[in-house]
Amino acid sequence: MRWLDHLARKAAPASAADQLAAALDAAKRGDYATALGIWEPLARSGSARAQNNIGACFAEGLGVERDRILALRWLALAAEAGDPVGQRNLASLCFRGEGVEQNYRRAAELYRAAAEQGDGPAQDMLSWMLLEGKGIEPDIAEARRWALAAAGQGIASAMTRVGMLYHDALGVPRDPAEAVRWWRKAALRGDADGQAMLGAACHLGAGVPADAVEAYAWLLRAQAGRSALAGRYIDAARAALTADEIAEAERLATSSIEEPSP
Repeated sequence: MRWLDHLARKAAPASAADQLAAALDAAKRGDYATALGIWEPLARSGSARAQNNIGACFAEGLGVERDRILALRWLALAAEAGDPVGQRNLASLCFRGEGVEQNYRRAAELYRAAAEQGDGPAQDMLSWMLLEGKGIEPDIAEARRWALAAAGQGIASAMTRVGMLYHDALGVPRDPAEAVRWWRKAALRGDADGQAMLGAACHLGAGVPADAVEAYAWLLRAQAGRSALAGRYIDAARAALTADEIAEAERLATSSIEEPSP
């Protein structure tokens, strides 16, 4: 009888969590057909995360034709069920006006719902909206709180924003050294705007000893990452260098960066 029970346990269907994990593994390999085949029955049985994942596939055209209407339908189900990733993804559609009328206020509400559940990218976006007053009343203290929360989860763009708060004295005393500390954190994680601001600080000697070669190297990285901020400083930084220093900065800019541990 024990043997029969053992066989029964081995033959038992995988749990929803196991199925979601298997689907995610397939998606990471680019096998969206397999992933969608697993997600669909789970989504129809009420799995909010599976509903989100299907919605995301329709939103991005992953394994299916891009369809904003179906993306909206599935993401709305996930968001209504309280899935934070579904709330964040639906917020993105509302923010951009894809498949639904553009609505910054609704986007902010959804980002806040996801942020309060600990979703780092939602915390980052909510911070930006609070700082810019996009569809929501500006609140610098709240913007800083959510930026710090997102930064604590390794979101590099949030680290850059915290640095900007110290640079611009928004809700905190102006502290160039603290701004540089945050920009360096962001830059090492690949955030192009953080790299641009770190490069600018090294060029100007603001909050960090001036280093013309390091400045130009970071600005080159930022430019490659399409940061609009890099263009403000890159010509002046280059003009301060000799030909040998330019070559060294270019070498540094193309060398790999070891991303720090979270």
